[in-house]
Amino acid sequence: MSASNQHLIKLITVQKNKKKTPLSVVQQVEQYGFDKVQKTVSSSFALAIFAGAFISIAFIFYITVTTGSAGMPWGVTRLIGGFAFSLGLILVVICGGELFTSTVLSSVAWAEGRISSAQLIKYWVRVYLGNLIGATLLITLVITAKMHLLDGGEWGINALNITSHKLEHSWGQAFSLGILCNMLVCLGIWMTFSSKSSLTKSILLILPVAMFVSSGFEHSIANLFMVPLGLIIKTISSPAFFIKHGFLVSDFAHITWSNFIFHNLIPVTLGNIVGGAGLIGIGYWLTESSTTHSTTKITDNQLTHCKKEYIMKTTLKNLTVKDIMHTQPLTFTQDKCIYQTLALLTEHQIDGAPVVDHNDQLIGFVSQQDILRLLWSEEYSLKLNYQLTDVMQTEILTIDGQQSITSLIEFMVVDKEKLFPVNSSGMLMNRQYQSYEQRLKGASANRPSIYPVIDKNKICGLITRQQLANLMVNQYLPDDKSDKQVA
Repeated sequence: MSASNQHLIKLITVQKNKKKTPLSVVQQVEQYGFDKVQKTVSSSFALAIFAGAFISIAFIFYITVTTGSAGMPWGVTRLIGGFAFSLGLILVVICGGELFTSTVLSSVAWAEGRISSAQLIKYWVRVYLGNLIGATLLITLVITAKMHLLDGGEWGINALNITSHKLEHSWGQAFSLGILCNMLVCLGIWMTFSSKSSLTKSILLILPVAMFVSSGFEHSIANLFMVPLGLIIKTISSPAFFIKHGFLVSDFAHITWSNFIFHNLIPVTLGNIVGGAGLIGIGYWLTESSTTHSTTKITDNQLTHCKKEYIMKTTLKNLTVKDIMHTQPLTFTQDKCIYQTLALLTEHQIDGAPVVDHNDQLIGFVSQQDILRLLWSEEYSLKLNYQLTDVMQTEILTIDGQQSITSLIEFMVVDKEKLFPVNSSGMLMNRQYQSYEQRLKGASANRPSIYPVIDKNKICGLITRQQLANLMVNQYLPDDKSDKQVA
């Protein structure tokens, strides 16, 4: 079987499976990554700033709950800190945010060929920089609030000790700890796809985060907050501050910007990518891909059908409005009598028509409904002097001849806000969960069935829902010559 046929089989099989069975977690993650990359630059960057701030808030919580815990067992202290730190990822998932260590799962959409390498890298860089700004904002607030002086300065010393420990790792150790960390982060995110409940998602995130924090794994975005915070506390604190707590400034001499960037941030970031994008994202994708390939058996007849369907879909995607529109539509001038207009609309079996001036400039639209409503209001009088200027609609939806047929069909028949009732962060707003099929039934769009086509402010054609329906009949039943087929 040729490579093109194998690719065709994969495309058609996946589409059919999406209709018949719920999406697998891998497919959900693929769509999750694709949707993230498709966001506008301003939206994803702003959400990345929020995520950087959320993770910083979680580290503030961690420092606070572990300060003054010297009398407690080491493992218990870190477990408590891990539970506190889980707040950060919960805020990202529930409130909405673009966190670098979880968005590396967009590697699944890249592996599936839905996004390019350039798109992937640009998106990762954008999110990383947004996270950096969010962390920097929180550092500024913490220092301005003098939180490092809490508990007589123990809070600041705890922050310095945490920073000091992070910068004691070798390059290879930091890289490995970065891999382990993001395996846990991405597994936590992966598990959230199994539930629609915000509470359940929050609970599922707690243990993976608590484990990686308590075990000392390294998170690049958390370090963008923690290490610079330690560096600033070291810089602004007097020698007396260190002596008061039994330390010298020299005890923290290894806390430097160069040590942070080259021996912590770079290896940890690379480790996070390998652990999240590689081992979890690509790893699960390869598992599902191999399973699909080993179980897919398609006969020649099925392959022929798949080819026809693939060709049909490609044809539809390439068609534009100008390819099927009426190029000589029925039009009226504004001084036309309403009785004559109604007669002509009925004779041509159309619901409405554009109203133009003497230069073919579109100035309005009149429908049978508009005229019938006026006749009803005048008790069906036979002696009305109304012209179209009195009844026509002047607020008109028009389209361009270059618009694709598939996008026009979507606009005419689907109300996206009803079908996908989510906020800007992708969270479901409906209190009662409904399946995609249930939402689709109620997602009917209340939009016109006829649209004037405009070119250089002049009407050049007309397209109707009936024409689109005829097109679909010809695509699905090209050999059906029965009287059921609309000419």
